[in-house]
Formats: sequence, structure tokens, C-alpha cells
Amino acid sequence: MSSNAVSELGGRELTRWFWRQLTSMRTALMLLLLLAIAAVPGSLVPQRGVDAQAVETYFLEHPKSAPILDDLGFFSVYSSPWFSAVYLLLMVSLVGCILPRAFVYYRALRARPPKAPRNFSRLPASASFETDSSPDEVVAAARRALGRSRIDVVDRDGVREVSAEKGFLREAGNLLFHVSIVVVLIGVAVGTLFGYRGSVIVTDGGGQFANSLPQYDEFSSGTLFHTDDLPPFSLTLDKVTAKFQPFGSPQAGAPREFRATGTYSAKPGDDPKPFDIEVNHPLAIGNTSVYLLGQGYAPVFKITDANGDVVYNDAVPFLPADATYTSNGIIKVPDAQPEQLGFQGFFIPTAVTQNGKDLSTSAHPAAANPLVGLNVWHGDLGLDDGTSQSVFTLDKSKMQQYTVGDQNFRVSLQPGMTADLPDGGTIEFTELRQFARFQIGSSPLVKVPLFGIIAGLIGLMASLTIKPRRTWIRTRQDGSRTVVEVAVLDRVPRDDLPADLDDFLERFKDQLGHTEEKKLV
Repeated sequence: MSSNAVSELGGRELTRWFWRQLTSMRTALMLLLLLAIAAVPGSLVPQRGVDAQAVETYFLEHPKSAPILDDLGFFSVYSSPWFSAVYLLLMVSLVGCILPRAFVYYRALRARPPKAPRNFSRLPASASFETDSSPDEVVAAARRALGRSRIDVVDRDGVREVSAEKGFLREAGNLLFHVSIVVVLIGVAVGTLFGYRGSVIVTDGGGQFANSLPQYDEFSSGTLFHTDDLPPFSLTLDKVTAKFQPFGSPQAGAPREFRATGTYSAKPGDDPKPFDIEVNHPLAIGNTSVYLLGQGYAPVFKITDANGDVVYNDAVPFLPADATYTSNGIIKVPDAQPEQLGFQGFFIPTAVTQNGKDLSTSAHPAAANPLVGLNVWHGDLGLDDGTSQSVFTLDKSKMQQYTVGDQNFRVSLQPGMTADLPDGGTIEFTELRQFARFQIGSSPLVKVPLFGIIAGLIGLMASLTIKPRRTWIRTRQDGSRTVVEVAVLDRVPRDDLPADLDDFLERFKDQLGHTEEKKLV
């Protein structure tokens, strides 16, 4: 084997090489870009932690691709292993970048300015002139002209040299920017691990919610959060206000105001306090925030079975499907006899008939002419086996639809109307209520990412605007005159360096002029 062959890397050398690659700034930037790309699917497909109902709808609309995306974790992007891996690698890479640079910066702060080069003419900007002032007076004027720069003066064989350096805050701003990224990552990670978020639909007119897990329609939490730690608050929804642009206006149907009012108690036994929640103005209960995400309509139905018993009497939220609040809803009646009943249909807040047809559509989101259309099913709802079901889906696998002749049986109801069912029961649309959809969540250190972003912007502006400048002045006596040489160097190349040198020379000569005037006086 040739003596010039490169030996294989051992375990220690390979680990050191990998660590250096991981903690390089280039790797940190690549990981940051990769994290941004990895977050894109979270905004393109619905997430289980945000809207589980939308995920179910996606599975129904895309039966082939949805299982594949689910296996890849696209419906839970931010808790998937691959996203977490990129997240952790980015944090390690940034910390590995910041710590060595911080030590280098600390040593640079304590170090003396660099010595003056021998030949100023080789620098990008230099100049020389003569003056009647002595070298000591030149040095004193240089100190005044240099201002807050860190200055070092040395004597070399009768030649006095002034070395000055400024702009250290540029590197401090750079470090602050990178530290802020770590702060944001830590704040988001802590909020994700120890926080929770859920959504619930509450009907107005006295609808109640207690902050316990069975009360939520959708709930997700961090891996380190325990549901026993849910704060024991409760609320009662009295009224939901929804206002839209009226008919005839240029933006007819556009939302104008959404508001939910009622009372809440922070813990059992406390006196109820009023709340007034609007969009982007949540209710804060301790560390928990209650947001108003949306609203909709909840018709109240009274259903009797074939025996004449009232087996259902409650409000049913119908979820809006479009801008005119055409909504879809499900009614499940497991107590009906002799068979369980299921209703699936739509609600139209302002029903109008188009072209004389029986099909009605909604012309406006306000409830000016409400109408409910329902298809009726009978059989087994699939609730008796203990398997949980969504209240917004109807399992029809063990049910049959009522028919009249060759057509499916359907009821159309407006408030106050009653329809007979084929089995002898009845369904009555007793009144129309509204519901509010609340998002309830808590995220520890929720303000930390905001502070990190603010600090990052400050650091970025400092790193982009502050000029790290080195200035050298050499002065020597030449007969009765003093020769002064000046050179400047930017640690970051800039095109305005000669102009900055001219400005400095003007200030410098102005200080020398004041000195000479004092001598003449």
C-alpha cells in the first residue's frame, strides 16, 4: 500500500466530522429551509389537531390518496417523527453554531485593536497629509475624531500609530438573531409539548360547557400534558349575534359582526362573571384562552316514535358548507321504537326557489326564511357496540332509507311545522337557535416566540446597518512638519468606503484645525 494513502476515519474522527458539519452555519440554514418546506403540508391538508371533521371529509373525498398521506403523517404534520427530527436537528445545529461564535466574540471584545499594516496604500481606502501640529496633538485630535471606537496607541521608533476598531454590535446583532431563532423554537416546542387545544360547539339560549375531556368535540394535546390538569372552568352561552351585509348592498351577505355573550365561572363555586367574545378578542381564563371560531344555526327538533313517546327534543347544530350558510346536519335517535332512527339533511337560512323548481337554495346567510330538508333512515345506528362515532356522520351500513313508492322519503320543515314519519312517529321543527364554535386552548410560554421574533428583528437590523470598521493613523515628524497617514478597512466589503474616509478626514482635520487655532491664541 502506498505511504500516501489516506487512512480511514475512526469512530472519534467520524463523530467530530459529523458534529462540525451539523453545527456549521450552512447546515443550520439548510435545516431552517427544510423545516419551512416540511411545514407546507400542514397548510395544504387539514390537520387532526385543528379540524378532525375536515380530515374525515378529506378521507371521503379522496379515498385513494388519503390513506397514503395518513401513513406519511400529513394529517398530523407538526407531531410527525420526520418533522420533529428536523426540528431537533435545527435546534442542535443552531446551539452548536452560537456557542463557539459567542466565545470568539467575547475574546474579540477583550482583544486590542489589530496593529497597523506597514503599507497603507494596499488597503482599499487610504490618504495622507501634512500639518503643523505635533504628533501628540495629532493623536489627541484622532481620539476625538474617532469617537467611541476602541483605540490603542503605540510608539514605533519615533512613529506613533493609532489603531481603532468599532462596529462590534454588528456581530452582537448577528448572534442575537440566531439566539432569537432558538428562543422561538423552544417557545413553540414547550407550548406544543405542555399545551392543549380543543373545539366545542355550544348552542345559545343557555347551552353549557364544562372544561372536561368528554365535553369536547375535538381535542389534542402535547405529549407531556395530562388531561387531569384541565382547568375546571365552565361557561353558559346566552346569545350568539351574527350580522351580515343586508340585501341590496354591494357586499350583500358579507359578515359584519360575530359575538358570543354569556357567563363563566373560573372554578366550581365561584360567582358567574359575564363574558363577551368577538373574533380576535378571546376570553382569558387564567392561562386558557377561549376563541370564537365561527357560528351557525341549530334547529330544535321534537321527535316522537311509533308509540307516541317523545324520544328526542334538542337543538342540532348544522355545519355551514358555503358562504350563504347552507349547512349539513345529522340527527341520531337511538331511543326510538321499534327501530332506531337517523336523519341526514341540510338547513337553508334564507330559502329561495330557483326557476320554479322544487330545489331550494340559500340567498343570504341571515335566517330570513329558514328551511330544513331531511332524509330519514331506520335500523341500527351502530351505537350499541360501544364504538365511538362522530356526531356529524351517520353510519348507514345497518340502516335502510324510508321510501314512498319509488322515491326516497324526505321531509321539508320550517319553524313550527310538523311532519309524519312512515313508521307512525312525527318530527317537529319547534324553533331556530344559533350555535357558537369555540376553540379552547392553553400554550405555556405563548409570548416567548413573540419576544424572540422582536429580538430577532432588532438583531437583524443591527447586523445589516452597523459597519464593522478598522481605522489606522500613523504620524511622524518630518522636519518642522508632521506627516499623517490614514487608512480604513471594513470587515464587510462596501462600496462607500472611500466616501466614509473623506468624511472622517474632514472631521479629523477639523479637530486639528481647532488645536492649531488654540496654539495661535
